[in-house]
Amino acid sequence: MRRLFGSVRARATVAATLVVAVALLAAGAAVLLSLRSSLTEEAGTRAERSARAVASELAAGTAYEDLSGLDGDDGPVQVVDEEGRLVAATEDLERISGTGVDEVAPAPSATERTDGREGRGDGDDSDDSGDGDGDGDGDGDGDDDGGERLEPGEIAPETGFTSGSATLDGDTEDYRFATVEVETKDRGRLTVHAGAALSAERSAVSTALTGMLIGFPVLLAVVAGVTWLVTGRALRPVEGIRREMAAITASEDLARRVPEPVTHDEIARLARTTNETLAALEASVERQRRFVADASHELRSPIASLRTQLEVAAAHPDLLDIDGAVHDTVRLQQLAADLLLLARLDAGERPAETPVDLAALAREECAGRTGVVVDAEPVEVAGSRGQLGRLLANLLDNAQRHARETVTVVVRREGGRAVLGVADDGEGVPEADRERIFERFVRLDAARSRDAGGAGLGLAIARDVAVRHGGTLTVGDAPAGGALFELRLPLLGGERRDD
Repeated sequence: MRRLFGSVRARATVAATLVVAVALLAAGAAVLLSLRSSLTEEAGTRAERSARAVASELAAGTAYEDLSGLDGDDGPVQVVDEEGRLVAATEDLERISGTGVDEVAPAPSATERTDGREGRGDGDDSDDSGDGDGDGDGDGDGDDDGGERLEPGEIAPETGFTSGSATLDGDTEDYRFATVEVETKDRGRLTVHAGAALSAERSAVSTALTGMLIGFPVLLAVVAGVTWLVTGRALRPVEGIRREMAAITASEDLARRVPEPVTHDEIARLARTTNETLAALEASVERQRRFVADASHELRSPIASLRTQLEVAAAHPDLLDIDGAVHDTVRLQQLAADLLLLARLDAGERPAETPVDLAALAREECAGRTGVVVDAEPVEVAGSRGQLGRLLANLLDNAQRHARETVTVVVRREGGRAVLGVADDGEGVPEADRERIFERFVRLDAARSRDAGGAGLGLAIARDVAVRHGGTLTVGDAPAGGALFELRLPLLGGERRDD
């Protein structure tokens, strides 16, 4: 189970199903509430219509026993007088609740008297009390209970609604009751309670709920299945990328590439980025292999020469070439120092941020060298004095190796950068080779001799040091016709360029 939910596909399916389930539950609850409210309101409308129909008959003076709404066809009906006595009710009404009047049959005396108001109209004809308004003692204004004043024969515009239940002819159902008041001419204010069955509402809600209970699980199953299939199809390229990366890791073959989908989505971009990373890693590993092979080759020569001289000296001490042994030892020491510096630069070692006067550094490095002319103005940069001195020494060694007579060193300020130029009057560097000479262990054809051309690491080290200091090192044509190497560094306190 833990492994199953550890997959993106399973988590996406569960999440989508849960979201849809919550949405369906919310929508279903809203639909049921809306349906119930609508049907209840409709039942209330029907109950109000029945109550007002009975009230209209009462306002017209219809006798209780002649009321058409008491047949029970439209639901239970109760008529209550001002004193709360049941004066009329639906036939076969056995039980009722929700109207406030629990009686189901009017008392025999209630149908014959209306709180001393029956025959009041006839009594007025024979009683010359002088009122002349047919209202007797004035109680017929219908406001004894503090309700709205109604004229005789008028029905109250307001309708009250309650819910309850009733039993008619042995059938018990829930009802929505409407309550309407009517002012009669001879029976005072009467209250009519009429009910409309809620069976349709109950049936509709039950049917909708049953449909939801059946349909929602089916819909959730469809959503889960579709999400599972769509997610699996979308993640299929990712699985292909994973398998290929596992194969590359097992085989250590960096020339292989992961499959790139034809789509233009995030997975396709991931595949392209992965292939670019593999290409860069392959190139890096290839450079490392070539570097190790070249370094081994370069170290083999001075070591073999030194060993030969030591073996000869051991057998014939009088034939020992002290100068040659010292030369090979120094050369071996310089090559080891170059390789160590390159390893430190490749490891990302950041130079120190100490102030360095390029003019003073140039004069210091050029001191003792023949044929070198220095034209320098004071310019300060931030960096490692040792590494910048090594850079300048390598440029001077290269220039003296190719110069005919003179090497010129210039230090100047140009905008917000310091410029150090080393120019010679030699043959120069062909334009096609001006970037290649900065590669490691590269020597041009004219400088193939190791004794004359070195190991081919000096310019590579100079370029790496320049880049680490936020600068650039380029080669061009010198005014005297030879090569001009220009180092550009940000001034002290200026902005570095990490190229």
